[in-house]
Amino acid sequence: MQQVDPDITIEVAGAEVLVKRPTDQKRHRSMHGLYRSLVANMVEGVSQGYKKELELVGVGYRAENSGQLLTMTLGFSHPVMFYIPDEVKLETEMKKGQNPLVRLESFDKQLIGQVAAKIRSFRKPEPYKGKGIRFKGEEIRRKAGKTAAK
Repeated sequence: MQQVDPDITIEVAGAEVLVKRPTDQKRHRSMHGLYRSLVANMVEGVSQGYKKELELVGVGYRAENSGQLLTMTLGFSHPVMFYIPDEVKLETEMKKGQNPLVRLESFDKQLIGQVAAKIRSFRKPEPYKGKGIRFKGEEIRRKAGKTAAK
């Protein structure tokens, strides 16, 4: 359930959802656009849903799930365990010769983004070897590193 500012009114007319503002003040205009986008995201989430894919890049990095509990081996001395909210569907995939994948699906765009960002924060991609958790298709800017000066 999305909280809406008392100045903004939302009406359902047939198959349309109308967002109305009382005046043309900057504050009302900005809230009008915000709530219009939030309603559009909710409609798209219910009709199509949102998907995010994260890949774990690194030697020995693994991911597995049992229900909503995601367990990842990320090169620490202990496995990282993270409970995924029930609104988000979790799926992990490990194929030989490929990086492990974590797939998230949900109808809530904000929640799926927040969960994906939290998972990524456990081991952000580093610029020298490119190891870490990254979004599928994300380009990591690589650095050269030290060179031996003789």
